[in-house]
Amino acid sequence: MNSYRPSPFSHIPIIVKNLLIINVIFFIATLLFKKGDSYLLVDYLGVYYFDSPKFRIWQVVSYMFMHSPRSFFHIFFNMFALYSLGSALEYVLGAKRFLKFYLITGLGALFLQMAVQAFEVYSITGGITLDVATYQSANQAHVKTLSEIYYGPMLGASGAIFGIFIAFGLLFPNAELYVMLIPVPIKAKYLMPVYVLIELFFGVAQFAGDSIAHFAHLGGALFGFILIKLWGIRNPGGFL
Repeated sequence: MNSYRPSPFSHIPIIVKNLLIINVIFFIATLLFKKGDSYLLVDYLGVYYFDSPKFRIWQVVSYMFMHSPRSFFHIFFNMFALYSLGSALEYVLGAKRFLKFYLITGLGALFLQMAVQAFEVYSITGGITLDVATYQSANQAHVKTLSEIYYGPMLGASGAIFGIFIAFGLLFPNAELYVMLIPVPIKAKYLMPVYVLIELFFGVAQFAGDSIAHFAHLGGALFGFILIKLWGIRNPGGFL
């Protein structure tokens, strides 16, 4: 007689499960398709500034499933948050609406990041696009900034994850979460504003060597908040 053993992943809701699988597949593929020190899929699937010669329209979606091949922690923390917070959110929203939420917050993250980049380009060149003459005449500091904007890809699910985090905090404000290096749990309603303020601080400060797209995180959080408000999603004990 055969005994039925459920899959250890059977409790994960369908959209979260598939997003986890897709992200892991993309990560493994990124590691495999390597030429010297270059990861080929980063160029094709990470997203570039809309005026960059490397920009392709599919990148606005594909970037959400890419993660830095140079840091395992990038994908690990994003996928852990997707599993732990996204599962609860999908149960509340339902599969179809959760998928919409994930994609829209990812697009919102990109929108705000590109808006900030466009402002930086405008402050240097007087426009949001760049011509060769303007680039060649720019000083060294401006050339460095423009090069980072035009040739530095953005990749990762972090924008959508921040949208999930904000939605989770709104719907489950008293849920206690553990934060790395802090030995006691903290309620979601206290973590939300702290994380937003931290991202805003680092985004405005622009410390040298910081390659994190902080405004993308803020964009995902903003669109996550807007969607929960627009859809009128409520949960007993939540803020809404």
